[in-house]
Amino acid sequence: MAYELNLDWPEFLEKYWQKKPVVIKKAFSNFVDPISADELAGLAMEPEVDSRLVSHKNGEWQASNGPFEHFDGLGETGWSLLAQAVNHWHLPAAELVKPFRVLPDWRLDDLMISYSVPGGGVGPHIDQYDVFIIQGMGSRRWRVGDALPMRQFCPHPALLHVDPFTPIIDEDLEPGDILYIPPGFPHDGFTHETALNYSVGFRGPNSRDFISSFADYALENDLGGNHYSDPDLTLRDHVGKVEEYELERVRQMMVEMLSQPEDFKQWFGRFATTPRHELDIAPAEPPYEAQEIVDALMQGESLTRLTGLRVLNVGERFFVNSEPLETAQHHAADALCRYTLIGHEELGSALQDPEFVLVLTDLVNQGYWYFDE
Repeated sequence: MAYELNLDWPEFLEKYWQKKPVVIKKAFSNFVDPISADELAGLAMEPEVDSRLVSHKNGEWQASNGPFEHFDGLGETGWSLLAQAVNHWHLPAAELVKPFRVLPDWRLDDLMISYSVPGGGVGPHIDQYDVFIIQGMGSRRWRVGDALPMRQFCPHPALLHVDPFTPIIDEDLEPGDILYIPPGFPHDGFTHETALNYSVGFRGPNSRDFISSFADYALENDLGGNHYSDPDLTLRDHVGKVEEYELERVRQMMVEMLSQPEDFKQWFGRFATTPRHELDIAPAEPPYEAQEIVDALMQGESLTRLTGLRVLNVGERFFVNSEPLETAQHHAADALCRYTLIGHEELGSALQDPEFVLVLTDLVNQGYWYFDE
């Protein structure tokens, strides 16, 4: 089913985005859960799906990672099952992500779903990403504190908690409500009655992520091979001191490597389209012939983008799943980035270009786009 989000986006971005948390009541009218507890448990048994089981009983926290073989002996209170990137594996659940596509695609992380019994939760903690928590069935009470310096500690090696905090939001969520939390705000959810929650997360990589990834790109592409040189070297009084001008020369060498526009775009396109979680890729069997695809599109059929696939336009260059998309048909390539459902109308005259049709055929045969049966 299609979900319609009752949200004034311009007002939300101005008042709340990365500024302060807010509860949006009845953000989804007549909300219907897209997944059942049994389906979520089934996904948590799959090795491709990142999942966790967190429990809090007799004052002790426990956490374990999937895949799980069974869920026997958990009891009726005090535990939660969480699965990451469910939008990659469950098409009805992936529909929940679509209303948020007004925000930049490259910032979207994934859809995490949690199933929790009364007393279940993961404890008070801080996330370093923006999250929209949608309440499904059941009821949970959410407490959110202000973004102040807080001590963090590990009650279990797999959990990072914060000390108790004074809430600025303390509210029960009902089906269809949304709690938005920016990075850095401590929060804690406590389940009253067995509940499903859906977290649409938007991640902002940190500087280490950027530098580390660019360093890998530089090594792979043999960038920055020029050596430090100092033909203007003169005698100095203190040979054990690095002069300020030398430090500046080193810094400038590093800045110059980052300042090459084409290399920078190539790196960022690859970086931003690399998924953090596995995709449910199923190559076409048997592979399509190019003319088959053109004929189907000309007859009104459409291609659906694989859910979770990252496709971006970066400075008029195009990238799909960490690889550049080479084509002269920029309008059609841009349409692949803009739309998740694409047909003759969006691709236009590019379907008459044999080079683009071969590129499109390869994408379909890899399983990145597919025809609905």
